[in-house]
Amino acid sequence: MAAAFLALAALVTTMEAAHLQGAAETQRAAPLAAPVQAAAWTPPPRRSRYSITIPLDPATQGAPPPRVEGPAGRPLVVIDAGHGGHDPGTISPHDGTREKNVTLAVARRIRDALLASGRIRVALTRDDDHFLVLRERTAIARSLGARLFISIHADSAGENAAGATIYTLSEVASDREAQQLAQRENKADILNGVNLAGEDNKVTSILVDLAQRETMAASVDFAKLLRRESTGAVPFRTGGLRMAGLAVLKAPDMPAVLLELGYLSNIEDARRIKSAEGQRAIAAGVRRAVEIHFARQLTAR
Repeated sequence: MAAAFLALAALVTTMEAAHLQGAAETQRAAPLAAPVQAAAWTPPPRRSRYSITIPLDPATQGAPPPRVEGPAGRPLVVIDAGHGGHDPGTISPHDGTREKNVTLAVARRIRDALLASGRIRVALTRDDDHFLVLRERTAIARSLGARLFISIHADSAGENAAGATIYTLSEVASDREAQQLAQRENKADILNGVNLAGEDNKVTSILVDLAQRETMAASVDFAKLLRRESTGAVPFRTGGLRMAGLAVLKAPDMPAVLLELGYLSNIEDARRIKSAEGQRAIAAGVRRAVEIHFARQLTAR
């Protein structure tokens, strides 16, 4: 057991050195090209800081890729409109509004706001009313080489529950409500017979776990930024930040958050989420947070 641990430690040290060398080479690289319309591009294999190749999910094999818009060479953000097709998500008890429709409308608003900045490339996991299993959503983003993944949802609870919430990944939910949300959302794949189990060996599993921990930290940083930049324009529940074991956030090498816009079971929340003004406020907060997120990465190089 001790020998295996020492071998693993040596492997991680070697990979850290390779990561540092790669970072130095990246810093010496030429600056980003001037904005031009994105051309066809094949992303390189995704790697964590531990230099382990994370295979792309076969769920995307044979499926047409979504359209990527924005200036070539800019970081790519994938916006995921929750639910779709035969899965309507939450249905408002007040007017029958379906979650799948409002999430798509808000995803489009966010896409337009990010593209207007001229600094970001954007793709939607779905731009119409079709169904995607949970692993397809993150697989699409990873296959495109996304640097950030934002999943959009609208919850349902007691009528007194109101305000937006931002979720990041945790195997242990931060409270009972977060755990119930994770169980409810994760059932989408169970109902469609999807098996997410892997067969990695022990060393690979440990390295993937290390990579995911780093990604989870980056996700929390972005969630805090999104909360800050949306304050005043978007009402949040107390705190506004929670953690849950949501399957859609489990990519090991891509920061990801799930933005619950509010509660369709609450009349005021539902009106805000459906209104053009409310959607513009959400999109503006996301745009500011995304721009600052990537600006920080540039200055940290």
